[in-house]
Amino acid sequence: MIGFPMLATVDPSLSPNLLVILLAAAFTDNILLSRFLGMCSFLAISRQMKTSLGLGAAVVFVTTCTAGLNYLLHTYVTVPLGIEYLELILFIVVIAAFVQLVEMVVSRYSPALYFALGIFLPLITVNCAILGVSLFMLNKPFGFADSLVFGFGSGVGWMLAIVLMAGIRTKIKEDKVPEGLRGAGITLIVAGIIALAFVGFSGMIKM
Repeated sequence: MIGFPMLATVDPSLSPNLLVILLAAAFTDNILLSRFLGMCSFLAISRQMKTSLGLGAAVVFVTTCTAGLNYLLHTYVTVPLGIEYLELILFIVVIAAFVQLVEMVVSRYSPALYFALGIFLPLITVNCAILGVSLFMLNKPFGFADSLVFGFGSGVGWMLAIVLMAGIRTKIKEDKVPEGLRGAGITLIVAGIIALAFVGFSGMIKM
């Protein structure tokens, strides 16, 4: 498994490393295609390109903001107070607050997208990919800027995966697919092929 040998503190002279984190999170360590987190909404929403783009953008926003906030929460609250055992609950609260904000913004400015996403927009709160980003972040020696970039890259990777799947599913003719593979079956097969394609990026970035 590829690691992330970053520094624990942010040094402006090391800014190129932020690009490494971004590319690794989006491609070589894709949260969905490598970790297979967030599969439920991925399978359900990737039928249409518009809804996939909308949900993907929401995931990018939430992962970026919550990764930064949860880093601050971990560094300046839970660790100094010795209450790391509460981090899982606190992280979910932070994620829920941002999902509520996204839901209000989408319902206000894009009602059509809001109704198209349906229950899966508020369900970002319990999307394991969102929580996984914050938890994986704690296992790496990241600073605040690194955490933001890692959250952004992970969100972009998830968005890229669902948009690719939406594009493929719109081209697949269900009547030409064997009956036993229609729906989730062919979707999982295509997801596996995409994941194999992303394996090709693993040798391009050394960390």
